[in-house]
Amino acid sequence: MDEILSTRRGAVLTITLNRPEVYNAFNRELQLALRAALESAADDAVRAVVVTGAGRGFCAGQDLREFAELPGSILDALEQTYHPNVRLIRALEKPVIAAVNGPVAGAGLSFAAACDVRIASDAASFVPGFAGIGLVPDAGGTWFLYRLLGFARAFEWMSSNRRLTADEALAVGLVSEVVPAGTFDERVTEIAGAWAELPTRAVALTKRLFESAHTATLEEQLALEAELQQEAMQTADFAEGVAAFLEKRPASFTGS
Repeated sequence: MDEILSTRRGAVLTITLNRPEVYNAFNRELQLALRAALESAADDAVRAVVVTGAGRGFCAGQDLREFAELPGSILDALEQTYHPNVRLIRALEKPVIAAVNGPVAGAGLSFAAACDVRIASDAASFVPGFAGIGLVPDAGGTWFLYRLLGFARAFEWMSSNRRLTADEALAVGLVSEVVPAGTFDERVTEIAGAWAELPTRAVALTKRLFESAHTATLEEQLALEAELQQEAMQTADFAEGVAAFLEKRPASFTGS
């Protein structure tokens, strides 16, 4: 069975973690297949990416049965598996949407947090996982959750290992929308399609600006905004956006 299923529908690429018998827990084979899928998402024809899980769960985190068989140190294992995929998500110059269809825990939670947008089914639940087995968060979990939730809330949640429902995740800002399980796939398709119709280059440059904003000084951010604005003004989508505004019609962006 393929560990990853990749399907294209128009400009939307959907990447499905496909180990449903273990709630899509990560092993080395899944990580390598995921890397290949994320690399394929760099195709200019792809203007939005959805990551979801097969079956009833999004991702249960690391497959603990593989721990005993890891070659080398955990440092090597993380750098060879998780870290490249986290970097790929952040480097993709298009929106990456985590469609959290069911329970997510541990490194699966870190992976969802690395995405640009998170949509949850009302069947989803969010469990830190690491503290429950005496470990610390990894795969970028502390970096992303600190930025999403703030220091105090992120530390309390990740250390306490408290389970959040989908509605609780919405209340703290971890996800942007909760959708009934029965209509989840339809709503994800609708959301991803809307993202794919946006001016892709402008979205990518905005993603880069927010990556910088947390650590940049005001002067550094002003300079970067000006530099990327110059780049955005050279796109066909900018010309189309202005023309549509002046002609009082909806814009038809192409991502170029």
